[in-house]
Amino acid sequence: MEALVTEWLPWRTAMDRALYGEGGFYRRGERPAEHFRTSVHASPRFALAIARLLVEVDALLGRPDRVDIVDIGAGSGRLLSNILACVPSELASRLAPTAVEIAPRPSDTPSQIAWRSRLPERITGLAVANEWLDNVPLDVVERTPDGVRTVLVQPSTGTERPGPAPSDEDRDWLEDWWPLQEPGDRAEVGHPRCAAWASVVGRVSRGLALAVDYSHSRESRPSYGTLTGYRDGLTVPAVPDGSCDVTAHVALDACTAAGERAGATSTLLTTQRTALRALGLSGARPPVDLAHRDPRSYVAALCHAGEDAELTDPSGLGGFGWLAQTVGIALPAVLRP
Repeated sequence: MEALVTEWLPWRTAMDRALYGEGGFYRRGERPAEHFRTSVHASPRFALAIARLLVEVDALLGRPDRVDIVDIGAGSGRLLSNILACVPSELASRLAPTAVEIAPRPSDTPSQIAWRSRLPERITGLAVANEWLDNVPLDVVERTPDGVRTVLVQPSTGTERPGPAPSDEDRDWLEDWWPLQEPGDRAEVGHPRCAAWASVVGRVSRGLALAVDYSHSRESRPSYGTLTGYRDGLTVPAVPDGSCDVTAHVALDACTAAGERAGATSTLLTTQRTALRALGLSGARPPVDLAHRDPRSYVAALCHAGEDAELTDPSGLGGFGWLAQTVGIALPAVLRP
């Protein structure tokens, strides 16, 4: 027991064990909606917007006999289920929906959805990684009076201490994307997320890969990092003992460069607010006279407006980053600036 209590690990190792190791947070089938608010569970209108994007991608592909829709980090599988309910029947008959998730398949998952623990080798269509990259484990570093040091953590308590100097790979990434200026400044070393995203883009033979996540850019990196925990709808200390979700915001600008190296031919980096509005989620209230002409339609439209407002709120879900990269097709016109 003493050895366990005094074990010190780099954050990347501790986070991987806590989330994906035997008995880890996601390995045992914890559902994100039980611990934090996601766009998928906030409203089915998020899936409606993704379905509209899928229709655009299908058209750019020339409406092939088979179109992949892959949900990476699928959780409960609700996003795919909702997309299937939204797409035109003609497209639905050609769709090959795949959920990529290490947790067991829920019993209520529609039978047409394939459930697998690893990415497909080839994707022709649309791959969506909604709040997946923020759970890719990574190391944390801090600038100390003795230079930049890798932060070590005690998994059972979350207590930290400075460790060795970062690896050459870590130092190169930090220099390019997150240089630390002052003692006490911290960074989350994002090259594992870059590699994970490149693995997605590299599997797209023709189509679009979309990452949606908490994010920041080189011009707005937080001085003390973003590592945090979630449990039962509350923000909690990031203790990597498997009892809570452990997450950190994503350097999507660095992932953009990784995707381009992996073969992306066009790129859009924007916000969820901008993207969802382009896809038809305006949040506009229905005209008051509709309440007199068609009360039920008015109430439904009012609910949709409220849901759209939450999904596009710039201080909440609307502030998420959207990274869309295509391979072999143009960027869908609806997303072009």
